[in-house]
Amino acid sequence: VQLVESGGGLVQAGGSLRLSCTASGPTFSSYSLGWFRQAPGKEREFVAAVTWASRSTYYADSVKGRLTISRDNAKNTVYLQMNSLKSEDTAVYYCAATTDWTNVRNDNVYSYWGQGTQVAVSS
Repeated sequence: VQLVESGGGLVQAGGSLRLSCTASGPTFSSYSLGWFRQAPGKEREFVAAVTWASRSTYYADSVKGRLTISRDNAKNTVYLQMNSLKSEDTAVYYCAATTDWTNVRNDNVYSYWGQGTQVAVSS
């Protein structure tokens, strides 16, 4: 599985962005998908995840109510809708894929990663 993110950019605080991650490979629908982010000088952290059948979504407390993860298996794409952005959301955002739907908050279980897309929020 190869993952390619897009949609990052510079936005003012309070604004919105939608990140997309498109996957290659015929088994996309069997993977749970996650978004992680890494800010300068900080460790990579979990943002959101959606299980393979979209039956469950998971969010970091810091983004609940502002970010929404969704997937379209017909398009092999997972999205991260980001609203009410804050300066602390500035980071490189990565999408990742895993077959371990029971532990989606743990980046160690993800086998496939995209190259990342930069999100910068100005205050």
